[in-house]
Amino acid sequence: MFSDITPFQQHGKLSVMDGRLTGKDGEPVRLFGMSSHGIAWYPQFVSLESIRTLRDEWHCNCFRIALYTHEYGGYCSGGDRDELKALVQKTAEWTKKLGMYLIIDWHVLGEHSPNVYKYEAMDFFEEICSLYAEREDILYEICNEPNRSADWPDICLYAEDIVPLIRRYTDAVVIVGTPVWSQEIERAMEMPLREENIMYAFHFYSTTHKQPLRDKLESCVNAGLPVFISEFGVTDAAGGGYIDFEETEQWFDLIERLGLSCINWNLSNCGQLCGAIDPDCTRLSHWIESDLTESGRLAKELFERLDSR
Repeated sequence: MFSDITPFQQHGKLSVMDGRLTGKDGEPVRLFGMSSHGIAWYPQFVSLESIRTLRDEWHCNCFRIALYTHEYGGYCSGGDRDELKALVQKTAEWTKKLGMYLIIDWHVLGEHSPNVYKYEAMDFFEEICSLYAEREDILYEICNEPNRSADWPDICLYAEDIVPLIRRYTDAVVIVGTPVWSQEIERAMEMPLREENIMYAFHFYSTTHKQPLRDKLESCVNAGLPVFISEFGVTDAAGGGYIDFEETEQWFDLIERLGLSCINWNLSNCGQLCGAIDPDCTRLSHWIESDLTESGRLAKELFERLDSR
């Protein structure tokens, strides 16, 4: 349960030191919480009370808001940009009020390469970062899941334009997606970005991704690569299928052992197994056990475990 000291009061401004996310006093920090689904589709689950419930009842210290760029209703594909930005800004005010950290996620997916909408991304981050230049509780995820043809050099070209733009306003932690749906983190190990306060995104879905990917993650973390699990699921990689409980437990054990930050996909009643809320549930906060899917129950249990450490 929530104490009188908020997560931000406890840890303050975050930075990356020696491959680890650290707080204001140089102490290791682990962020954990839920991601929204696409906010054009499930905006109702992004509210002050839903995020407060995550903090007070789910032990979360972070919320990730997913701004899809390419899919139907996306920021760069016909969505209402003013409405989408307004919800991002409302969320930033809510997380500030609650003393939680916020990840603003430029959710690259269907367009494969972040360079497809690079100029739109530059305009977006210029506007958002200028607005929140003084905020110390916001992290910026600049390309969720580059995939298919998007190789690491392509991502670096994008990041070399976006990160310096962000740095005009803030030295906040920036999370950079990696190739193959943010799984090839070894590519960042081979050719890291030159900027400071950078972390590299790693994503997994436990029914699809198994021991070889865990071995890769552990090897990179032990070698000093700053890794942030900005999206994980306990389903297959498409968000459905079934839950492999044994693989899920092995992933959760590794997250605990390596001290990694992690964000679960997703807070919605989308009808897929990856959605934390049962599709028949209309409650938008203070969910009871029967309101949750098995995926939601497992995520909540993990956050309780991490919070007790």
